[in-house]
Amino acid sequence: MPCFRCGARQTDPVRGASPWRRGVRADRQVLICPGCQTAHDWADDLDRCAGCGTAALVCRLGEVECRDCGHTREAAPGDLVHSGAPPAVSSSEGDLSEEVAAALTRVLKRGPAH
Repeated sequence: MPCFRCGARQTDPVRGASPWRRGVRADRQVLICPGCQTAHDWADDLDRCAGCGTAALVCRLGEVECRDCGHTREAAPGDLVHSGAPPAVSSSEGDLSEEVAAALTRVLKRGPAH
């Protein structure tokens, strides 16, 4: 899943805590890359808990749950949710397929895909 602000993709994780942040926007789970965390007041773009007002929300299995106070609510159906997020930075399908092929090559330790 890319960053909801700039469209950057996560790279292979390193050990330890991820520098990426999770949040909920328009009842959908989103990620915020480290660059957008420093460049923008990213928490203002996220949904807030109706119980305590924090942006520490997680969306899973059709529910939005607050990680601070535990308040839960049903998420809006996916076909009715429109994030309003700016469009992700587009990359051509070829770039993505090349990225996937390279990842598979690394994981499967085989020669270049033909």
